[in-house]
Amino acid sequence: MTFNICVLASGSGTDLQSILDACDSGQIKGNVALVISNNSDAYALERGRNHGAEAAYIDHRRISREEHERLVAAEIDKRNIDLIVLAGYLRMFTPFFVDRYRWKIINIHPALLPDFGGPGYHGTMVHEAVLEAGRKESGCSVHFVTEEVDGGPVIGQIRVPVMEDDTPETLQKRVLEKEHELLPLVVQWFSEGRVKADEKTGNVMVEDHN
Repeated sequence: MTFNICVLASGSGTDLQSILDACDSGQIKGNVALVISNNSDAYALERGRNHGAEAAYIDHRRISREEHERLVAAEIDKRNIDLIVLAGYLRMFTPFFVDRYRWKIINIHPALLPDFGGPGYHGTMVHEAVLEAGRKESGCSVHFVTEEVDGGPVIGQIRVPVMEDDTPETLQKRVLEKEHELLPLVVQWFSEGRVKADEKTGNVMVEDHN
């Protein structure tokens, strides 16, 4: 039975591409069945189509946040989706969406959560904050999506050093390279049934199947 993935992205979709490539190589025993964007110009939609995924643009303007989410959910529910991946999706969710797909939605964030997460921490602003704080280390995190922005349980992280001459742009590039390693790896764990979440405590465990 195919493990079906839905990816939500607002931009160029390089994180999406890392998942598509991992599916093609067999690292992920699954398939990106659907790509959704709230941006009609998002190249992520084209990336999805190029790999045989269905691609849907769903405009969020002039409707409420929950109305938009219901349109997104309608597309997801038409398919047998096992995992929803936020890959540069610049929308915050209402309880409607989180409750509907609880423990089935993950997000990639360009910092070592719980630090430098929450509203306003996206894009180069995350890396600016890391540098301003004088941190010697940064990285990326994949976490479950909950009602709290960037506050869900962390599933996996990769760390990178912060260099003395780093700019937000150079740090962003180094972290993005690791995002392209971490995100497919975590999706692989899901496709293998290795990620277990305790709904009462929020603790996450990745089982070793070796």
